[in-house]
Amino acid sequence: MGQEIGITQFTETDHARFLEKLQTETELLAELIRRGELSSRGPLTGFELEGWLVYPDMSPAPLNEAFLERYNDPASSAELARYNVEFNSPVLPLATTVLTDLKQELGDIQARARVVANSLGVELLLIGSLPTLREPHLSLSNLSDLNRYRLLNDRILASRRGQAIPLNIVGRQHLVALHEDVMPEAAATSFQLHWQIPLEDACRYYNAALIASAPVVAIAANSPFVFGTDLWAETRIALFEQAIPVGSYQDGLHGPLHRVSFGTGFARASIAEVFIENLEHFPVLLAYVSPTDPARFTHLKLHNGTIWRWNRPLVGADEDGTPHIRLEHRPLPAGPTIPDMVANAALFYGLVESLVSDIDSPKLDFAQTRDNFYLAARHGLGARLIWQGKHLTAARLLADRLLPKAREGLEHLGLGADDIGHYLGIIEARNFNGQTGCEWQRRYISKHPGAFADMTSRYLEHQQSGKPVHEWSV
Repeated sequence: MGQEIGITQFTETDHARFLEKLQTETELLAELIRRGELSSRGPLTGFELEGWLVYPDMSPAPLNEAFLERYNDPASSAELARYNVEFNSPVLPLATTVLTDLKQELGDIQARARVVANSLGVELLLIGSLPTLREPHLSLSNLSDLNRYRLLNDRILASRRGQAIPLNIVGRQHLVALHEDVMPEAAATSFQLHWQIPLEDACRYYNAALIASAPVVAIAANSPFVFGTDLWAETRIALFEQAIPVGSYQDGLHGPLHRVSFGTGFARASIAEVFIENLEHFPVLLAYVSPTDPARFTHLKLHNGTIWRWNRPLVGADEDGTPHIRLEHRPLPAGPTIPDMVANAALFYGLVESLVSDIDSPKLDFAQTRDNFYLAARHGLGARLIWQGKHLTAARLLADRLLPKAREGLEHLGLGADDIGHYLGIIEARNFNGQTGCEWQRRYISKHPGAFADMTSRYLEHQQSGKPVHEWSV
């Protein structure tokens, strides 16, 4: 959950004080990591789920303030736009029954949220990008009423020296648009996995997550349409990167690094390298100074929250206050159904665990890993990925090599055989018939051109049925 800010503007003194505290906390974190004094607990997991509020005609309903008041749960919050909400799970042990537990948590959230949404005359929809969303919906009048979001918008535009934000996404079709604010970021909603890992394994898990991201996003793709335009299989990736186009210190507008990105390389000797890069290369956007102990890493966390790597290391704390490292996996879209999301999580957990444990893991350099990710996001299961020196489609790679490896990884984590078989079976069936959430949407629109509201309504019916997307009819 994003941290709310108690003020509405920052002074130059605020920026100087914040930067001083950020440097102190970054140096302290690096030293604690070097000495091995962070938590060795894990593996533990949890999730963030972002959803849409929609009217009966499937247009976005900017009612998250009323929704959250009635939902009344501190683990839920407003997202950037008034028609988006976020739900957070408790911490769960990543072992034995975790997939069943994830399904239960997601089901409870969906059931309760639907009751509250229906009381307002709207529905909750879980999807990567809303097919009925149109550019007029992305106005600042629909910005959620939180200082954090207003300040982020103002600071990002200031970093761009007032220049408008262009969208130029080439996919099956071509989208060109120009926005005066960061509201296009609200067009993308996700299912983010958190994975607390023992400190001694942090680099290996981070690097393994980078490698696993391409095949996982290919099979999970659920975001083909933005503003009625057919773009990437998982257009959220391109959209979010272009919606916040701010570079690094060397050039505040563009620069060699970007605040939304796949990252700049594998972790080599310490996961602290990522936080040091944050300090050295990214200007402070939210200079909210707090009188907290440096060991709570308040300023480091806030700064890290404004740099959106698709796999983002986070600093948290155990119940006894011991700092820990966890990995936030951000590429997964929301939806299509709860079983689909749990299956996507199972594939990610299993594949990462197998890559960490397997000394014969694929010899990919970072450039190949990054290229695989964007190819998968653009082309889905048809993407040709490089793996151990060979080029294979994502579908073939999953069927022949990665699903067996994911099974091994889940077994190594100690998950139950029935859960492994059930959820990897969903992935296998989806991969076999090629019907991801993305492809179901494309097939529907191919059969019913332009019928985005009807398609979204039918998608919602299927979602509420709980049948995995590979079983949906068009």
